[in-house]
Amino acid sequence: MFTELSSYLDAFIAAADEGSFSAAARRLGLTPAAVSKSVNRLELRLGVRLFQRSTRSLALTTDGERLYAQVRLPWSEIGDALTDLSQGAGKPAGTLKVSLAHTVGRHYIVPLLAEFTRRYPDVVPDLHFDNRQVDLIAEGFDVAIGGGIELTDALVARELARVDIILAASPAYLKASPAPSQPQELARHRGLLRRSLATGRLAAWTLKNKAGQEVVASVRPVAVMDDPEAIARAAAGGMGIAMLPLPHALPLLDSGELVRVLPEWYAEIRPLSIYYSSRKLVPAKVRVFVDYMIEQFRASGHAERFRQQ
Repeated sequence: MFTELSSYLDAFIAAADEGSFSAAARRLGLTPAAVSKSVNRLELRLGVRLFQRSTRSLALTTDGERLYAQVRLPWSEIGDALTDLSQGAGKPAGTLKVSLAHTVGRHYIVPLLAEFTRRYPDVVPDLHFDNRQVDLIAEGFDVAIGGGIELTDALVARELARVDIILAASPAYLKASPAPSQPQELARHRGLLRRSLATGRLAAWTLKNKAGQEVVASVRPVAVMDDPEAIARAAAGGMGIAMLPLPHALPLLDSGELVRVLPEWYAEIRPLSIYYSSRKLVPAKVRVFVDYMIEQFRASGHAERFRQQ
């Protein structure tokens, strides 16, 4: 009976996580029909419908949402505990579901994974690239890497790096429009503005320098975007001056596609952190991944490069 219920819950949680039977099947190594059958049997046993099904979508019902909220985390903890026992007490093992932003993930996290997987061959990182702020617990992530996730009693944040924002533009743009020598001169330049995903508001250009001066600069908007990677590419294409977090600017500064503007002025944002659940039993796979990333971020020099120089 326990084996059957276990397979039913695995199928239900995977389908709810992934939003489709096909994606859940790929994750579990089953066929979509097998996943659908397990969910159907769970619904019959409980006497309620858990999903609204159509040819194009799969959505939780109210009963499904309530069951998912109640069992997702406990079932994950049970699975982690059983994995630890079956693989050897405390041995890191299992799938590690990680949320991270596109640029930070591709440029700075993925290159560190090869050594991690050599050290911990029984841990399988499952990376989900997304620029939005995820709900770590509700969406079933083991770890999230980013900035600005709201901390609650259920979450722990450990800092990977402090991140500064700098001004940058392409050499072609600055050839046509000579670079400003002070923040007030930005008003005559075209600027690429960023809209906050969280609030929908435009981010102000609040700049400071090491002498402690602070100004709010203005520019002539040429475009508004909500993705810093897109803003970086637009700036490299010569559209105007951009305010960019250093993780997004560095690859283009290194290649010469962007150059600094007003290099003595910068802005600060929240630290880049690694987030995970504060539950008492932190799975070994989470513990070693968090410790490894903090260690390697410093050893690689990323933490230092993300600060204003």
